[in-house]
Amino acid sequence: MNNQLSHYISIEPDFFQELEGEFGVKITGKLANFLRTVEIVRPDRFMTLEMKWCGVGRKKLDREKFFRAFLLKAEFNLPTTKVLIESLRTNTSWRLLCGWEYSSRIPSEATFSRAFAEFAKVELPSAVHEEIVVENCHDELIGHASKDSTAIEVREKPCRRKKRTCKTKKKRGRKSKAEKAALQAKKEEEIRTRRLALQPFRTLPENLADLPEGCDKCGKKNSKGDTEWWIGYKLHLDVSDSGIPLSAILSSASVHDSQVAIPLMQMTAERVKVLYDLADAAYDAPEIKMVSEMLGHVPIIDPNKRRGEEKELEPASQVRYHVRTGVERANSEMKDNYGANHVRVKGHLKVLCHLMFGVLVLTVKQIFNYFV
Repeated sequence: MNNQLSHYISIEPDFFQELEGEFGVKITGKLANFLRTVEIVRPDRFMTLEMKWCGVGRKKLDREKFFRAFLLKAEFNLPTTKVLIESLRTNTSWRLLCGWEYSSRIPSEATFSRAFAEFAKVELPSAVHEEIVVENCHDELIGHASKDSTAIEVREKPCRRKKRTCKTKKKRGRKSKAEKAALQAKKEEEIRTRRLALQPFRTLPENLADLPEGCDKCGKKNSKGDTEWWIGYKLHLDVSDSGIPLSAILSSASVHDSQVAIPLMQMTAERVKVLYDLADAAYDAPEIKMVSEMLGHVPIIDPNKRRGEEKELEPASQVRYHVRTGVERANSEMKDNYGANHVRVKGHLKVLCHLMFGVLVLTVKQIFNYFV
């Protein structure tokens, strides 16, 4: 626990009591978590010079207030910016906590959209989330980091895929030795150039740059065996034992979970110390296990039955594997309570920005549950 968090925990009862006397509202639940998020994040320290007025041209509105408003939107799971503005105008305590003294001072929806675009362009919520995780969890020993993804539906047209080239007619008869050798060399070259085969030898920025980010269409079998299709993206999370999201990556919907595992591990390893990597059968690949061991972790991955051999985890690993349900709960929290079920923006950067506000609020909530 860092000094800022411990100091805030010590003064929180008096702070809440003073606010309750000023606003006449009992501060509990989501409102309390919003205040904790603002106090721990301190958005003013992340406002860059580009977001502030530098004495030239028309004076910009304070971007910190917008950042607080978007945190409020994620905390209370408000579906649209229009609903957020209406809530700020009618709820005095919300408006004052965000920094607007009068309802007439609340900016228009277009101004909110411009501020959101600025945050998305520099990936500000992602940078803030990284800083909060490092500040509060860097010195902690994380027992298990669990990985999983969840579908993110958007109102956006999927990107056009490249047209498949026409297959050439197969030559009849038995292949010569030279043709067999050429086919074998081609197969080996394809294996060497697979994304999963290249990732262990790349840095985190290179792996992130190689992941597809466009809106896409994908299908996945549910628990009943039916295929569910969606248009949008996939949110990949790495979550600790206590439910703290340690890292998050947004990819195209059609990207297989295994292709994001190595970047997730690299991202998490830069922020915290982890002992075990937990993942389901979709992540069962030798490259993922190799990178996990290279980082000093112990991989516990459910064996994939499609590989032919039916293996089972050792009894001790099976006990640890049950902890992986924490990441499923985090995905469920994101969809039910933190805005992942109603994305109204388009484009990878804006969708990531919208989701990361929810991830940021959930992170602060879980940090308080862990330390208090």
